[in-house]
Amino acid sequence: MNIPVASQSPALAESPAGSQSTPKYGNPAVVGLAGFGMTTLLLQFHNVGWLEIGPIVWMGIAFGGLAQFIAGLQEGRTGNNFGYSAFTSYGAFWISFGLIQIASATGLFPVTASDMGWFLVVWAIYTGIMTIGAMRISTALGLLFITLFIGFVLLAIGHFGPPVFNVIAGYELMVCAAIALYTMAHTIFQDVFGRDVLPVGKPLIS
Repeated sequence: MNIPVASQSPALAESPAGSQSTPKYGNPAVVGLAGFGMTTLLLQFHNVGWLEIGPIVWMGIAFGGLAQFIAGLQEGRTGNNFGYSAFTSYGAFWISFGLIQIASATGLFPVTASDMGWFLVVWAIYTGIMTIGAMRISTALGLLFITLFIGFVLLAIGHFGPPVFNVIAGYELMVCAAIALYTMAHTIFQDVFGRDVLPVGKPLIS
């Protein structure tokens, strides 16, 4: 998740006659963060009671899942292990979440609240590990993962205990989604304006 820079690769530059110029490649993080942020936001609309699950399932599989997963594979090709792990893992999360909902709704593999609770627990563990790495990158990315970790914990509590925690998690994770979209905008605007329009801050830990 190469957040601080506008592009993973050098820009197209003037080159001597007869020589080939180096192409400019897009930064996969702008797709990964968009898929993560927008799908996470949509799910929270459901958690607070504004939206049914249907649109989330399909957006989760297509955008939060497949598009984010592909962005992760592209990050892997650049040697960015953090982005590789984050985008492919959360892409797989959304694909599996969508398939769980479909399987449960059709009766193929019925899922209980506690089943989903354990699903959320393992993702909270993974997110806790990634949060430490995110805090070494920038303030924005650190806050994104901190709020995501808290959200997973609240959702797990809500599936094992009082459902009101799912609503609390919904509002808390809206903040997480907003930070993801802000970080995406930082990367895009830095590229198109040629300067840092939306700062993401220094690392939270050294």
